[in-house]
Amino acid sequence: PSPAPSLFQPVTPELLVSPSSPDGDLGSECPEDRGNWTGRLDFLLSCIGYCVGLGNVWRFPYRAYTNGGGAFLVPYFIMLAICGIPIFFMELSLGQFSSLGPLAVWKISPLFKGVGMGTILIVSLVAIYYNMIIAYVLFYLFASLTSDLPWQHCGNWWNTELCLDHHVLKAGNATFPVNTSNTVSPSEEYWSRYVLHIQGSSGIGDPGRIRWNLCLCLLLSWTIVYLCILKGVKSSGKVVYFTATFPYLILVMLLVRGVTLEGAWKGIRFYLTPQFDHLLSSKVWIEAALQIFYSLGVGFGGLLTFASYNTFHQNIYRDTFIVTLGNAITSILAGFAIFSVLGYMSQELGVPVNQVAKAGPGLAFVVYPQAMTMLPLSPFWSFLFFFMLLTLGLDSQFAFMETIVTAVTDEFPYYLRPKKASFSAVICIALFLMGLILTTEGGMYWLVLLDDYSAGFGLMVVVIATCLVVTRVYGIKRFCRDIHMMLGFKPGPYFRACWMVLSPATMTALLVYNIIKYQPSEYGAYRFPAWAEALGILMGLFSCLMIPAGMLVAVLREEGTLWERFQQASRPTMDWGPSLEENRTGAYVASLAGSQSPKPLMVHMRKYGGITSYENTAVEVDREIEEEEEEEESMM
Repeated sequence: PSPAPSLFQPVTPELLVSPSSPDGDLGSECPEDRGNWTGRLDFLLSCIGYCVGLGNVWRFPYRAYTNGGGAFLVPYFIMLAICGIPIFFMELSLGQFSSLGPLAVWKISPLFKGVGMGTILIVSLVAIYYNMIIAYVLFYLFASLTSDLPWQHCGNWWNTELCLDHHVLKAGNATFPVNTSNTVSPSEEYWSRYVLHIQGSSGIGDPGRIRWNLCLCLLLSWTIVYLCILKGVKSSGKVVYFTATFPYLILVMLLVRGVTLEGAWKGIRFYLTPQFDHLLSSKVWIEAALQIFYSLGVGFGGLLTFASYNTFHQNIYRDTFIVTLGNAITSILAGFAIFSVLGYMSQELGVPVNQVAKAGPGLAFVVYPQAMTMLPLSPFWSFLFFFMLLTLGLDSQFAFMETIVTAVTDEFPYYLRPKKASFSAVICIALFLMGLILTTEGGMYWLVLLDDYSAGFGLMVVVIATCLVVTRVYGIKRFCRDIHMMLGFKPGPYFRACWMVLSPATMTALLVYNIIKYQPSEYGAYRFPAWAEALGILMGLFSCLMIPAGMLVAVLREEGTLWERFQQASRPTMDWGPSLEENRTGAYVASLAGSQSPKPLMVHMRKYGGITSYENTAVEVDREIEEEEEEEESMM
């Protein structure tokens, strides 16, 4: 074999491209513009739509009622202040400062790029099952387009002899005591035996056949999502004007309808009666923190992605408070809408409220639809309720998809950014195919498994890691200086205290609590087999394992001894900073590819004399950098 050619013939470095060559724009900042939000409210509404999702309607009211009613609001707002608002603001700042997606943003410290990989893995798993929930909502939405709701009465082919119709009881005005303990409502049988057809599967290992009507609903929901994110934030930024505002309109309608029902006060009293003794148990504080954590969507990369399409000086400080407080108020409002109807229902059925109250899919697809059948004009209210769930779910799904697409296109901008629409299509099709197992008769078991494990402890590890890298590795001083560059003021002591100590400590406590209090998944009376548990835990671990894997790759790419490699890999890359030349001031002046870096220039000037336009800035930057290095040394 001939010796390596590089020893003999001069090799032209790839980057020295002559201006006339067709690839002459390689030195330019970006192959194709990333694009920005087009309207003033696009970003704010997208964030609200992303944060206000199904969890606000089906998790928060139930969590509040099981954890001390009105007293739950105390830990809820405290946790919002400790680990909601600060991390929300941190994510927005990182995205807006760098204009990069959740993978490329790790130019801030390439050693930890695995954190970004973990995020993308979690988001992909969540996107698969979240769209299945939207498919169930579509199924019920179409089923509501009748004069008589199909889950109103017993006597359909899917009902069993256990089915008990309360309409019949009311009409018969039963004086003899009816034993209702082991009966099932028609809406419950409709959900489990008709929609899911769960009797066709013996458990998670036996998925059974695909339910074609669910499959088509899933296809439809992926099609809707694809059409809305087709042009990236330019199209989804317009759709959110509808999907982020319309649920509020319906929520107010449901609220007014609910409060005017008789017995509504029973439910509301149940929801809000404060039981302050609950505040002494750690479980309530953990539940509050989890609720904040999941409902704000921190750690999923969605906030970072949305902020990366902002202009450099957008006031995200104000937006943080609008979105986080708006999200909390929505949750509390939704509680009134849900519990007023549950109170009415408990009066109709003659059972206490706590027997009808449920959380999660059980509330949305069993209890609330059953309550709808008791109202006059029931198909209309049912349609409204499911339409609200559809709009709530869709804009969260846009965010998940936008995150995945942005992350990957920012990694390979030359190839993928011009083909963003076809790339989005490929991802949607891939996730649809992976979600097909959820449309089988045993699909619900898989959905529960994904829901329990995909974004459990993995997500917390990702958020803790992000928090620590930004404050400890990158440095809180630098981070505050970056924010100062963007917004014109430095974050106050509250934010610093939270970023440095309070938020990571709270999250670590959450993580430890979750591991100690680990409970195997279950669905109704069904217990998951050991292999399914193991699969779930692996799903969570896999996203955590991305972090050491990323470290390994980063260290192998550097040169020198192991310690030098670690140090080099943990420093920000040369092109880290604002994406536009005009926003690069202070330490970031002219460190973009294609422009001369000030540091070598200073060396050049000291050696050879001569004055350049960079002189002043370069001197300033040098002084800044030297001061910082001295500070860091003194801290160590």
